[in-house]
Amino acid sequence: MTENYIYRLSAIIFLIFSGACTDRNTTSNPSHPEQPPPNIVFFIADDWSYPHAGVYGDETVRTPTFDFLAKEGALFNNAFCASPSCSPSRASILTSRYPHQLESAGNLWSVFPKKFPNWVSILESNGYHTGKSRKGWGPGDYVSGGYTNNPAGKDYPDFRTFLDSRDQGQPFFYWFGSKDPHRDYETNTGIKTGMDPASVEVPAFLPDTPCVRNDMLDYYFEVERFDRECGNIMRILRTRGLLENTILVMTSDNGMPFPRAKANLYDYGTRMPLAIYWTSHIKQNSTINDFVNFVDFGPTFLEAAGISVPDEFEGKSLISLLNYSKMNDSNERNHVFLERERHANVRKGNLSYPSRAIRTGEYLYIRNFEHERWPAGDSLVHQSVGQYGDVDNSISKFLILANRDDPEGQQLHKLAFDKRPEEELYILANDPYNVKNVAANKKYGRLKDSLRTELTNWMNTTGDLRATQPKTTYWDEVLYTPDYQRQNFNLDEEIKNYSMLLYNGSDFEKSGCYIPENK
Repeated sequence: MTENYIYRLSAIIFLIFSGACTDRNTTSNPSHPEQPPPNIVFFIADDWSYPHAGVYGDETVRTPTFDFLAKEGALFNNAFCASPSCSPSRASILTSRYPHQLESAGNLWSVFPKKFPNWVSILESNGYHTGKSRKGWGPGDYVSGGYTNNPAGKDYPDFRTFLDSRDQGQPFFYWFGSKDPHRDYETNTGIKTGMDPASVEVPAFLPDTPCVRNDMLDYYFEVERFDRECGNIMRILRTRGLLENTILVMTSDNGMPFPRAKANLYDYGTRMPLAIYWTSHIKQNSTINDFVNFVDFGPTFLEAAGISVPDEFEGKSLISLLNYSKMNDSNERNHVFLERERHANVRKGNLSYPSRAIRTGEYLYIRNFEHERWPAGDSLVHQSVGQYGDVDNSISKFLILANRDDPEGQQLHKLAFDKRPEEELYILANDPYNVKNVAANKKYGRLKDSLRTELTNWMNTTGDLRATQPKTTYWDEVLYTPDYQRQNFNLDEEIKNYSMLLYNGSDFEKSGCYIPENK
């Protein structure tokens, strides 16, 4: 066990066992007249998937801060982002509206229109000191949409500076947007901290090789760094006597940056870690199995602050769940709806890959509206992040591509990069990794029809343009804000070049990532 890790454990033990003091605010909270309005701190990672946290049973990654919040507050088992892509997911969080209701903000690298009510701005107009550090809404252009500051709040270099800038006793909202565990990764960081590659659970859509296990350890390393930074902020809250009346939320914007995860409506793209701590209102060690969509954050924060929720908000407050720890006892929270349009600009003509989905406790149903397109991007088109550019570049990606002609590698390649049918249906009890599509099986025809109907009804109810115009080109034509120029590349050369950036000589051979020249 490294000295650094011992220090981190000690810090968390201090958090757990040190006494809490109250902030001496004087403003009353309409929801709880005996208390001032709660402070709110929102910890959001960049590309972190469920179930990669210790409290979820992951035996490799070390997440003492997240585990503390879950054990002292509420742990959510069925929390989902609205879209598995940074910009639309974060826009949906901030507006409590689904991406298809947000015009251009339904895409990655988009323009964020200010016309949609934003609960951070609402908190600020009701007396809250608001701000953020690092990544807020984005990537994209919020200035053209009418914002002066990032929609997540005015930028501050760190949490201490943010706190020092508020008026005495003023309630606050703070957004900590880490860029971890987004790629690129420094190779071998995970294994150097003592993590065991043998303990990694490799999802069934990835090749189980030492190389991929090592790649996952590097991802875990950045998850741990995010967890550690959140713990540092908690210590500041504790030291200043602010922790007891502060709501702490810790989660991610979308899934891990691996093939068939991020930018996909499968669980590893949309199912998120989520823990909420509010010591005066949440029973310790609560487990919530109800389905939650991230459009629910805004109504939750506003209700906690005693502020009216705008009629335009689609989400439903989580306050009752947090107060009473209900567990799947409501028909209103037994499913979620998911969606995506254009992620990166990786298809000739800037085309999107539009999909909608319904996720229940038993099933995942996906409808692909332009199934003749390549879901991961065109194979020989490079516009921003490389061929098949909806998949972040990684040794895991290129290992699958390199083995695309091998009998054992063909299925993984198909799962990651090939075209998909118009409909997908996964039976979760038998297929937790969403790799066995049974939509064409007549045995499930009635079930599929029922899920399709429910999804279509939701699309109509929420004004989804895809409901009335399935082939609309709206999100194809929405501006992609970076000025990337389309280029053609040789796939085999790109595989070789990327691999050699990471490894050389004997280290490359030992990694299990060696790709022979005849590949």
